[in-house]
Amino acid sequence: MTKRMEGKVAVVTGGTSGIGARTAEVFVEHGAKVVIAGRSVDKGEALAEKLGDSAVFVRTDVTEEADVKAMIDTAVDRFGRLDCLFNNAGSGGPGGRIEDVTLADFEAGFSVLVGGVFLGIKYAAPVMKKQRSGCIINDSSIAGSRVGFGGTTYSAAKAAVNQLTKCVAMELASFGIRVNSISPGAIATPIFANAFGMSPSDADASVDALIKHFDQALPLKRSGLPDDIANGALYLPSDEGSFVTGHDLVIDSGISIGRTRQEQAELFQGIAQAIRGGADG
Repeated sequence: MTKRMEGKVAVVTGGTSGIGARTAEVFVEHGAKVVIAGRSVDKGEALAEKLGDSAVFVRTDVTEEADVKAMIDTAVDRFGRLDCLFNNAGSGGPGGRIEDVTLADFEAGFSVLVGGVFLGIKYAAPVMKKQRSGCIINDSSIAGSRVGFGGTTYSAAKAAVNQLTKCVAMELASFGIRVNSISPGAIATPIFANAFGMSPSDADASVDALIKHFDQALPLKRSGLPDDIANGALYLPSDEGSFVTGHDLVIDSGISIGRTRQEQAELFQGIAQAIRGGADG
């Protein structure tokens, strides 16, 4: 197997479970040294032990500036450089009607989903500028560009991530630093259950049910899995992705394109019935 990240050093936030954990594993499989950043100490230390000398866990809350700085410092102190930052940490954000969302919950959602990305870039950029190279990947969502795929706060935050990505990509391009985003859609992870207020254990247990549902509901008739995002994340910092910046890589089975033929047929059938009913009346 060609190791596409041989000799590279990466930091993955939200790295203790789901997409982040799988990305950390894939990066190590392809030769990278990885700093696993997250809040779950037990899961993080277990994953770092599993990955051996190629990985280290740093307890990190991406809403805390000191934590984010320490995370980047750990990569440089432990492995000597920083080639890739995957700003993957996130949350479902508050749900419900707009009038029921408190300002505190709205700001907390943005603090994680946008503030965490901002802080990661803020502290990674000076390191990468000195190297004159680097790749930053920001976790976005199809909800950031399409309405109806997430709650209002979550969707607005992801839209902000998309624009932040483009702005910083232009700012850092002359330093050889590439900045891109990944927009997953319908990936079977506990974040869906978390958005409905389930406990962490119940959320983890819901993944199998999500996979069965997505296997039937998505255009490609297969659920999205953490591997799908991890493999997308692998491409961007590799040599194959060296000419890509300011791009949003959508990985969603095509659901953001529009309706399937069956859905379109059902829609038009309903319209036809409504028209005929109106004419009969």
